[in-house]
Amino acid sequence: MTEALKSNEIEQGKLKASDYASDQEPRWCPGCGDYSVLKQIHTVLAELGHKREDTAFISGIGCSSRLPYYMDTYGIHGIHGRATAIAEGLKIARPDINVWIATGDGDALAIGLNHFLQLLRRNLNVNVILLNNEIYGLTKGQFSPTSRVGQKTVTTPMGTIEYPVNAMAISLGAGATFVARTIDRSPAQIRDIMLRADRHRGASLIEVYQNCPIFNDGAFSIFTEKSTKTDSTVILEQDKPLIFGENNNKGVKLDGTKPIVVDLENDNVSANDLWIHDETDYVKASILARLFEMPSGEMNLPRPFGIFYAEDRFTYEDALDAQIKEAQAKQKADLYELFKGATTWEIK
Repeated sequence: MTEALKSNEIEQGKLKASDYASDQEPRWCPGCGDYSVLKQIHTVLAELGHKREDTAFISGIGCSSRLPYYMDTYGIHGIHGRATAIAEGLKIARPDINVWIATGDGDALAIGLNHFLQLLRRNLNVNVILLNNEIYGLTKGQFSPTSRVGQKTVTTPMGTIEYPVNAMAISLGAGATFVARTIDRSPAQIRDIMLRADRHRGASLIEVYQNCPIFNDGAFSIFTEKSTKTDSTVILEQDKPLIFGENNNKGVKLDGTKPIVVDLENDNVSANDLWIHDETDYVKASILARLFEMPSGEMNLPRPFGIFYAEDRFTYEDALDAQIKEAQAKQKADLYELFKGATTWEIK
């Protein structure tokens, strides 16, 4: 933490994005997608006007987990897979703190999966940024839980035979109240989603597709290159139809519960016939999460980006605080009586 933060002299609302950057030079590889995310975090915190002394970034282990070093806020670089557990403890002890968690696909979805799911279902009021590069980058290129079938790595020279974890699907399955996906090459969308996530009261999960230029370069190029992006992605906007394609000439329609791609120019359908996005609809969010095969696959469905689902639900810390106050109102606390318990024995 810098002297500037310790002095606590800067009033809320006057901070610039650069004020949230620490004096540490990021040690990510040139071209790493983490730079884009870090930049947007600085921008969003300045826009929100959060005091640095009221903000904490918690991480586990991995390239993504170096992020707290580059924030001029409080922060903890924790242990592998335990960022969410540490953040839970902090949030329960200090519910007034604005808590962000930086984690990766290996950190959150392998060794830390249990803690990750528990935090989402408990709905603590924190923001989770899941930087997914589909590889273990820090340890030089082993396959991760999100690596694709057939992906060759140093530990899968013949190709991965495991089906990848779908972060959107398991988050919704765990009961997350805010689930979104974006990509490092879309800074404006990252910013917008982070702003919404921060305003959401509850656990918000933001999956960011993040290119690793050294060990998994181009993993998401189908979603970013000009020649393929428009046909392989669909942007989710509340109350708007799912339209995509180079000339917005394609759409996604629901045939019962089955999503199908239609041609708006030749299939005798209009935008009014398409799937209208409703981020409060859990069933539709679950279907969106399952649009997970590569767009070049048999179904030829685009990959959704944006806010899948948002729900208002009580937070864990609010419920806990209510229980404590209720117990305190019923009887005066007596530590001796608590230790003694209701049953005693006399040993003769």
